[in-house]
Amino acid sequence: MQLDHYSTNFTPKSFPVTLVCEQVTNAPNVGSLFRTADAFGVEQLIFCGEQIPLGRKMTKTSRATEKAVNFQVTTDALTVVSELKTKGYFIIALEITSNSTALTNYTFPKHTPIALIIGDENFGVSESLLNISDAVLHIDMYGQNSSMNVVQATSITLYEITKQIK
Repeated sequence: MQLDHYSTNFTPKSFPVTLVCEQVTNAPNVGSLFRTADAFGVEQLIFCGEQIPLGRKMTKTSRATEKAVNFQVTTDALTVVSELKTKGYFIIALEITSNSTALTNYTFPKHTPIALIIGDENFGVSESLLNISDAVLHIDMYGQNSSMNVVQATSITLYEITKQIK
C-alpha cells in the first residue's frame, strides 16, 4: 500500500548543514530548494543575491516548506561564507573544476558543521567562494552533458552527506 503524507513514519531529524545558494534566482529552483532542504533536514538555507524570488512562482514548487525551513536572504555570499568559516564550518563548494573531487570519493566530516555552497544556474559557484572552500566536489556524469540542474545536484549531494553523517 502506498503511503500518503499523513501516514509516513519518517523520524524528523536535523543535520548540521547550512545550504548557501549563491545567485540562485530561478523561482521554481528556489521553491524546490526549500523542499530539498526540508527533506534532508538542512539546518539553514541562505539565499545570497539581489533578486531572490520568494513569491507565488516559488511557492508553487515549495509546497509550503518555506514555512518549515529556517532561511534567510542576504546580498553577499562571500561575507556569509567567511562568517561561517570563522564559526568553524567546513566549507564545501559543489562545482566541477580542474581539481574538484568526485562526490562518491569524498568522506564528509562527521563532527563539524558543514556549509554547502551551490551556485548560479548558469555560471556556478564564483571563483572567490571556490578559493575559500575547504573542498570542491563534483558529481561524476556519464552522458554528453557536463552539468545538471542545481536542485538535482544539490539533492544528490545532500543525500550523500546525510547518508554519511547520520
